[in-house]
Amino acid sequence: MSNKENTSEEIDLGQLFKLIGDGLNKLFRFIGNIFKGVFHLIIQFLQFLRINFLKFVIAGLVGVAIGWYWDSVSKPVYRSSMIVEPNFNSAQQLYNNVEFYNELAKEGAYQTLASSLKISDKEAETITKIEIEAFSDDNQKLKQFSDFVSKLDSISRMSLSYEDYLKNFNNINARFHKIQLEGINPEVAKKCQKAIVRSIENNDYFKTQKKTNELNLRISDSVIRKQLIDVDSLTSFYQSLKLLELKRPENSSGTSINLSSENQNLDRSEIALLNEAKILNTEIIKLNQEKADSENIINVISDFPNKGALVNDFLLKKKVLIPLIFILLTFLSLVLLSLNKYLKNYNIGND
Repeated sequence: MSNKENTSEEIDLGQLFKLIGDGLNKLFRFIGNIFKGVFHLIIQFLQFLRINFLKFVIAGLVGVAIGWYWDSVSKPVYRSSMIVEPNFNSAQQLYNNVEFYNELAKEGAYQTLASSLKISDKEAETITKIEIEAFSDDNQKLKQFSDFVSKLDSISRMSLSYEDYLKNFNNINARFHKIQLEGINPEVAKKCQKAIVRSIENNDYFKTQKKTNELNLRISDSVIRKQLIDVDSLTSFYQSLKLLELKRPENSSGTSINLSSENQNLDRSEIALLNEAKILNTEIIKLNQEKADSENIINVISDFPNKGALVNDFLLKKKVLIPLIFILLTFLSLVLLSLNKYLKNYNIGND
């Protein structure tokens, strides 16, 4: 019985190994066929390029000629940038206004654009694009996250991670924003700056927010300064007490011990008052910085330059874009013709 069982087990193992071997062979053949198919497609694509190479060259040369002429007759475009810091949650309104200006420039509504930006109609006609985008890096985002977390309660602080904050971060949340104006007049951006800023500063809601903030800062400043005066008065009082204790005669050893203990208490109290005064002075410095930061509804960090910089992006030149478009159109046309030819031959072969 044992010999028969061993023989049957050997047969089963042999069949198992044969099945595994067949499976591996099929897998390797399948992978090999994939590589062969990919290689075949690459060869066909290279043959297609070789056969039609002259057509692509002609299309590119024609595109270069047209693009070169287009660039030569086109007026130069100038770009100007301004960095701003919106206060009192005015970033959304600023984005809306800039997008409105950009739509007017695209649609050619130059009279409305001129009225909005307080410039002449001819100057408005020179504007081709007005855009706004967030101007922030990882360090600024990390600082904003730290400031945001400091205002939360302990439970919310523990449940919010930096990754979660970044997922919900958008352009409106950034502290600084870049307004970019492009046009054929290099000086028009500077003339538009005041109108862009005043469009936010003249908003009644933001005016009220600014006045309320100024009032709160004045109240906080007066309270802190009063506390600082009280701390200085207490410090002077403790110093006077120390002088009195020093002038008092020492009649006995017990009295001397009590005096030493009282002096130590006075020293500790004076140190505590000095620390409190330091904290209050730090708060005054922060308040002064906050006053400076919130003095305007829109802080202009960097003005528009008096003259914009010439836009000279190589990839945006017509002599680069037009040839690429012509070559792409030629490629698509040849592919469609080849596909049409293949479909005709396929129908004939199946008939």
